[in-house]
Amino acid sequence: MALFDALMRRVIKRGELTIIHADGREQTFGRPGPDLKPVTVRFVDKETPRRIARWPRIGAGEAYMDGRLIVENGDILDLIRLVRNGNPFEKGGKLQAPNPIRRAVLDILGRLDRLNWSRRSKRNVAHHYDLSDRLYDLFLDADRQYSCAYFTDPANSLEQAQADKKAHIAAKLALRPGLKVLDIGCGWGGMALYLNRVANVDVLGITLSEEQLAVARRRAEEAGVADRVKFELLDYRAVTGEFDRIVSVGMFEHVGPPHYRTFFRQCRNLLSEDGVMLLHTIGRMGGPSTTDAWTAKYIFPGGYIPALSEIVPASESARMIASDVEALRLHYAFTLQHWYDRTVAHRAEIEALYDARFFRMWQFYLAGALTSFEGGGMCNYQIQYIRNRRTLPITRDYMVEAEAALRRQEAGDGEAQIAERRRFG
Repeated sequence: MALFDALMRRVIKRGELTIIHADGREQTFGRPGPDLKPVTVRFVDKETPRRIARWPRIGAGEAYMDGRLIVENGDILDLIRLVRNGNPFEKGGKLQAPNPIRRAVLDILGRLDRLNWSRRSKRNVAHHYDLSDRLYDLFLDADRQYSCAYFTDPANSLEQAQADKKAHIAAKLALRPGLKVLDIGCGWGGMALYLNRVANVDVLGITLSEEQLAVARRRAEEAGVADRVKFELLDYRAVTGEFDRIVSVGMFEHVGPPHYRTFFRQCRNLLSEDGVMLLHTIGRMGGPSTTDAWTAKYIFPGGYIPALSEIVPASESARMIASDVEALRLHYAFTLQHWYDRTVAHRAEIEALYDARFFRMWQFYLAGALTSFEGGGMCNYQIQYIRNRRTLPITRDYMVEAEAALRRQEAGDGEAQIAERRRFG
């Protein structure tokens, strides 16, 4: 138990954590803080704290999933916030040189984990995205945007923030009627259908999820645009043709560093001479690292969050010009808070779809992700690429103007739909 006690003293620096052990013994770590809820945790057996001390993230995650770690005061998000708070990304103090041996071991493990051959990609995607449609309906917005929203005001609803995200991205694509757009990792089709609707463009969306493909095709048929918005079960490496615009939202995390140069070379070859590409991805604010063992095992096998220092060299090798880079620092934390709250609110329905262990797994995943954007080293990057430096206006004003126009257009369309429903409802 000495190892567990040492771990708790090291990580609980602000806020108060009470541990009730299986034999009834209680321990308290830290001290009350004005901005953190006190949390009480009970272990149902004596082995659980030992396992957590040896493998903190995977040990804690599995213990919570299995019901061996029970949060009695607060919830799992409060607990993870308490732990994360002790080691924020912005922590003060002088930086020390990294341990070269530890860095080398992590680099080797990371390289093994990041391999994402074509034959593995579809299996990895299916592990996460081919879950029940009903699950995603319970915590996502109605358009099923399973990526970081864009909050012009932190108080905005999830639906508003996701609509604003689509406008934010469309503005950076500098669209005009008749263009051909490729959507790499199209999800359930929401972005492709939006671009077609607001800009009168033709879109090919590709995915490796059969469940997503079926939904996207159905949505295009229902909207009467299946001839202009098409979806295929296709790896990005197998796409052919030429496109005026390429957009990729939340897919790059599944590419893997060994394939970054291949990805950008393929995008350049598919992009017209005066084309524009927008890459939206989760990113690390620090340097390259590894995917934690729990997330790799249960949530995103084959997934990897890139540092900006990994993305840019790969795109440079393909002579893709990074014409605009934006770091969305807190937007995903706001997004994940909505997803977490909706997940908790629908606990009974999620347990009915799967079971209690699955619910706790999903809750732990969202809580861990949320805190990594609140105080950890994660953010979102939106990188705009062009092949020709003269393709776009030389100032960013066009983005702001286009985004404002798209929001006005969507607001007008929404009001018209409401009026129509009132008229005939």
